[in-house]
Formats: sequence, structure tokens, C-alpha cells
Amino acid sequence: MPNTAPQRHTKTVSELRAVALSMTGLLEDGELLTGTPTVVEVDTSDLTLSSKAVNTDTMLVNAETCVAGQVVTFLVAGGVAGTTYRIKVTVGTNGSPAQTFVVSLSLRVVSD
Repeated sequence: MPNTAPQRHTKTVSELRAVALSMTGLLEDGELLTGTPTVVEVDTSDLTLSSKAVNTDTMLVNAETCVAGQVVTFLVAGGVAGTTYRIKVTVGTNGSPAQTFVVSLSLRVVSD
């Protein structure tokens, strides 16, 4: 069973929403995320998920400062108003041994 992110994201139907998912709680000391994450909608194909990446600069996520290599970022477009979507994020690490994290998050789409 995947980890579930505590954040609850919301967007309107016409909005392009940037999502930043911190993985600091899963990473070991000195470990960083690597490669391009896989980000997929679980139940439908209503959403367009793009620009999937691991952060390359320090950024603030949920009032926490995250250094490069600790956050998965992506863009979300589309959706049907009144629907809550499940999104699954899979990303690897440079740990020894390397790990693969699978995290689910919810995104609610509301009308404009």
C-alpha cells in the first residue's frame, strides 16, 4: 500500500495547477531523489499531468525548506468539477541501496 501525502490539493476546471510533493519524510540522511518521476492518474484519464521533475533548487513546500533533490514537481490541467482524483507518484533515490518511493495524493477539481 503506497504512502498517502497529507496535503489536499484543489484546482478549478480551467486552472493549470503546479504541485510540489516533498519527500523529506521518506529520505534517509544525505539521500536524494533521482531521475524523472512517474506521475499518473489512478482511476480516469480526465487530467493532463505534465512537467514531471525532481526539484533542482531549494524550495519551500508546506512551510518547510527543501533542498534540491527532495521534491517531486508537476503540473495538472483538466478534470471534471466535483471530482476528487487520485494521483500516484513513483520516484527513485540515490541511496545505498537505492529506494523507490510510491506516494498517492488527492486532488479535488471544483467549478470555475
